[in-house]
Amino acid sequence: MTSTPISSRLIQSLLDIRPLAAIAKHQARQMIIKRAEALGIPWRQDVERLRSHVPQWEADLAEVRDPNITYPAYYCQSFHAYDEGNLGWTPAIEVEVAAQAVHARLWPEEGSNGDVRLRQQYHQVLQTHLPQAPHLSVDLGCSAGASTVALQQAFPDSHAIGIDLSPYFLVVARHQFGQNPNVSWRHGASEATGLDDASVDLVSACLMFHELPQSAAIATLQEARRILRPGGHIALMCMNPASPAYAKMPPYVRTLLRSTEPFLDEYFTLDLQQAIMDAGFESPALSITSPRHRALIAKVP
Repeated sequence: MTSTPISSRLIQSLLDIRPLAAIAKHQARQMIIKRAEALGIPWRQDVERLRSHVPQWEADLAEVRDPNITYPAYYCQSFHAYDEGNLGWTPAIEVEVAAQAVHARLWPEEGSNGDVRLRQQYHQVLQTHLPQAPHLSVDLGCSAGASTVALQQAFPDSHAIGIDLSPYFLVVARHQFGQNPNVSWRHGASEATGLDDASVDLVSACLMFHELPQSAAIATLQEARRILRPGGHIALMCMNPASPAYAKMPPYVRTLLRSTEPFLDEYFTLDLQQAIMDAGFESPALSITSPRHRALIAKVP
């Protein structure tokens, strides 16, 4: 077993001290905001525009939230430098501008359009691999809805259901994309959607699996197999552990990344292709969608 470098152990020990961790998270967030605005992404303007709706949205939470849902323990912790994780307004209204800022680094020539290009690459792979367009698609971990709407637009004659555990994200999604009659939203977990057996044609999970512990990732694959019709497909687009970008990443940077992505190590050590087959799918096709991302697509026998 490879020993952990002293620099990484030191940083991890410092991050275990709550006040220091809070300072590190705050600084990391400020750096992302500055990077976004340097690229022309109007972070503060977009966030303030959405935040102005929060007083009205408080009433919408009761309509969106499923009162029978019990949040799994892994979900009730800090993610992405937010102490409330995904269960709050700030992460819900910042998620899309944050994605634009982070994915702007994928193709420097694209600037702020990196996030759009990443999704386009994924949907092009889907359109190439699926023998026919799905009638009903499910977008697991749909966040604030951009991935769901983009998925539906990739297959214009389809209906897409966006599922997420955060009612805050779903309220924002409904506000931004509620005018699309071919998209609907559902409060639920990726490993327990509540949908009927063999009822959908495509299950997509875009940039979600690195946020799951291995037990939840495996349960999600099993749930996808349950709700997919024979001949249906599962499609996952997420970080690529085999990417040279991660292999070259300094250990201390990986340690800082883990402080905002608590299940990153579990994701990087999960044989996702084998897990997909173990859940009852055919061997998945692998496609590279960016210098740091991959797509896996597998069919129900």
